[in-house]
Amino acid sequence: MRQRFRIVGGLVLLLCLGWLARGHSTLAQSTCDDPFAGQSVYFNTGYWERTDFCQYSIAYDEVLSGGPPPDGIPPIDEPQFESIDAAETWLQPQSPVLTVELNGEARAYPLAILTWHEIVNDTIGSVPVAVTFCPLCNSAFVFDRRIGEDVLRFGVSGNLRNSNLIMWDDQTQSWWQQFTGEAVVGSYTGTQLTQYPAIIT
Repeated sequence: MRQRFRIVGGLVLLLCLGWLARGHSTLAQSTCDDPFAGQSVYFNTGYWERTDFCQYSIAYDEVLSGGPPPDGIPPIDEPQFESIDAAETWLQPQSPVLTVELNGEARAYPLAILTWHEIVNDTIGSVPVAVTFCPLCNSAFVFDRRIGEDVLRFGVSGNLRNSNLIMWDDQTQSWWQQFTGEAVVGSYTGTQLTQYPAIIT
């Protein structure tokens, strides 16, 4: 069953990657009057008063509303952890977890929890990270939350691009593609988050 899970997950990841790569072009502008001109918009722009929609690297008609508003799927901030012995009282041996180790500190995040929250803003080994999981793509990535001297807090935008989670940061309301860790809309457009190794086991 574990092997089957990995094979199916791998196929889903390949499909998501192919869709994300298709039609990608640089569209960022320094100024504009109507960033949505000539494009169909399938998401609610009213939530994003601080988002600079004149800066973007994707076609807006590729973005679909997943239904919930921003953080309608609530990320976890400052998560609480328990011992392996305590976790064994509710976590089954076959339950997959996302594991990551930084500076000698290791953490395990059950997918049963990540599926309901998608993003965990945490600090591991003194490194501020975003632990992310997109249930639709079965894609899990851990990113450094630091951009220069700023430490970003990430949330779930409620929007999808090619079925992949679009994250957003509190500071600028820029949008970030979870599969690539790159900002695709807003003032951070083109900025790439540093990714750390993580394993689903």
